[in-house]
Amino acid sequence: MNIIPIAYYHTKLKTKFGVPRQSGIVPELQGIIQFEPEYSRVEALRGIEGFDYLWLIWGFSLNDRNPGEWSPLVRPPLLGGNSYMGVFATRSPFRPNPLGLSSVKLLGVENGADGLMLHVAGADLADGTPIFDIKPYVEYADAHTSVRSGFVDSNSWQMLEVVFPDELRAMFNDDDLRALIRILELDPRPQYHNDPERLYGMPYGDYDVRFTVSGNVLTVVEIGNISVE
Repeated sequence: MNIIPIAYYHTKLKTKFGVPRQSGIVPELQGIIQFEPEYSRVEALRGIEGFDYLWLIWGFSLNDRNPGEWSPLVRPPLLGGNSYMGVFATRSPFRPNPLGLSSVKLLGVENGADGLMLHVAGADLADGTPIFDIKPYVEYADAHTSVRSGFVDSNSWQMLEVVFPDELRAMFNDDDLRALIRILELDPRPQYHNDPERLYGMPYGDYDVRFTVSGNVLTVVEIGNISVE
């Protein structure tokens, strides 16, 4: 079977660093699904406005492993990167077939000069991610309550307190600021990093957000411009 992208996702998160670890946990984060010309057809989206959420099937295009390279055991970040779980018991990007599945909120449909676009929120995808298929989320079949979630039930992400100086906040509009703060609260660092002296840089749109983390407090220290070569 040969699958090709029907669309690409566009967002302010240009790299893997800072991308939410699951879909839906940063509902403030918005993005656009831009259809490829062959699939930019109004009739293909007929009726989609009647759904609040969509499933996206997409590719882990930023993997740094060779195609087909995988391991039966992986180290989930939620477990601090120290414990092994079976790859099929996790959502690791390093899989035999590097496909992702995410649920996003549909905000609207746009048909403009650049073709068809879906405006969505809550995605856990980096800019430029290929989208292979889109399906509607159906509550009666897709929503399950009071279920077990394996090792996730006994582990949770530690939320950080974000110190963000007012003069730096003023560089962002309200929507982007809310999404950025939420991303920072969820601690974008790799789980094995714990150096209070380290200055981290996270690309966000045209800016490089630089911060430190000491204990449970993340402090934004400066906002730099991303150079364009």
